[in-house]
Amino acid sequence: MSIDGQIIPSRPIRVLSHRERIDWHRHDGHQLIYPRRGVLRVFTASGVWVVPPSQGVWIPAGTDHAHRACGTTEMRAILFAVEGPGPFFDHPSVLAFTPLLREAVTCLTGDVQSGGAALEAGTRGHLERVVLDLLRRVEAPQRFLPALADPRLREVVALLEDDPADRRTLAQLGTAVGASERTLSRLFREQAGMTFAQWRGQFRLHHALVLLAEGHQVTRIAGACGYASPSAFIGAFREAFGFTPGEYLRREPDLRL
Repeated sequence: MSIDGQIIPSRPIRVLSHRERIDWHRHDGHQLIYPRRGVLRVFTASGVWVVPPSQGVWIPAGTDHAHRACGTTEMRAILFAVEGPGPFFDHPSVLAFTPLLREAVTCLTGDVQSGGAALEAGTRGHLERVVLDLLRRVEAPQRFLPALADPRLREVVALLEDDPADRRTLAQLGTAVGASERTLSRLFREQAGMTFAQWRGQFRLHHALVLLAEGHQVTRIAGACGYASPSAFIGAFREAFGFTPGEYLRREPDLRL
């Protein structure tokens, strides 16, 4: 992984085409990112998140990060000064967005770009404080895949990224990378903080969210992510998120715009 640490300005609105990437960079201030439509993959040195329109991500000042769009994605971003009332998170965090929080972020990022009058300084400052206050109260969904340092684990990850439908066991994957099942199992617990089965479950759900954003059907997604059947995929999705893929799309109406 190459991280150049380039400092670039934060733009309030940026529309990314499908699979468009913003390479590694950082900001002088704390950044709050919200994909108003589409799905955004957010990469940091510690790992990767998949962020749909019901969520945002907090990036502390000076944190190297990169983005990749899944589907046409409208990315909104607010930069907060380091000497301000935040941050409330000292590490990158993905956060559930309430309707009020979505509207506040949209207002802060959409005034001049949409042709309307710019917010007065006092109004803007007050609204930014409202956003920060709302962020204190939202939950942080765990859809995170941690970065793995061991080269054998990274080989396993590369095999599955090349073919997410690969259903080989850890023992079979170990044979392919020259490591025992016992060794790989221990390394997953130590470096990922979870078992291989738990990690693969997270990995499959990440890939499923990306494919949903690209407009694929449930049957296609189930096979592409390595589930035994569409019903197995629907069951795993419901267990993780509390609703089916179809219900998820209805909750996220902007995913495929």
